[in-house]
Amino acid sequence: MFKAYKNLSPKTRLAVGVGVIAWGVAGLYLSDRAEEKFGYTPSEKDKEELRSWTPRIVTVDKPDSGDK
Repeated sequence: MFKAYKNLSPKTRLAVGVGVIAWGVAGLYLSDRAEEKFGYTPSEKDKEELRSWTPRIVTVDKPDSGDK
């Protein structure tokens, strides 16, 4: 697949890249609007449950070994 892409002319590759980016931006915009239209906006309970699933990151300081 990548070889077929590389065989395209630079102008065509640019057009394909811009098209993919435009498709992604349109999808992000339209999915939010569709979510609101069909009533799939998350409630506060849903948001809180989602936050409970996010991993927690704990930093641990290493003791100074003194050897430098």
